[in-house]
Amino acid sequence: MDHNSILKKAILVVDDEPMILKMVSTILENKGYCVLQAPGPLEALRMESEYSGVIDLLLSDITMPGMLGTQLAAHMIQHRPGMRVMFMSGYAEGPLLVLNYGWQFLQKPFIGEALLGMVDEVLYSPTRSKALDHFDTRQ
Repeated sequence: MDHNSILKKAILVVDDEPMILKMVSTILENKGYCVLQAPGPLEALRMESEYSGVIDLLLSDITMPGMLGTQLAAHMIQHRPGMRVMFMSGYAEGPLLVLNYGWQFLQKPFIGEALLGMVDEVLYSPTRSKALDHFDTRQ
């Protein structure tokens, strides 16, 4: 993998737990990613609307006050259709919440290598079919 391409990748990390937000952001920054940090969904929406560059990946907790991560992603993809999405959660039902979307999921707690491996997979895997981006989980 070309490490110069990593420098161009921007990741918006959203988590309402300050320690997790800092840890995840530090791991990604140490790898060379441009990291935008949001302590919740409302801040993430504001940041997304104000950020003029490309956001390559939304990496969000699922369960946060005010809005689920899946709702945040559905909204952001309307404005940034090329953005990839990845979720993390400590809740056992986390994978079920994203299963029908075709989005990636990482169970908390995790180690840095697992995070980086999945981020690389999501960012550098062939483009998924847009048919996977549906938002009705009742199917």
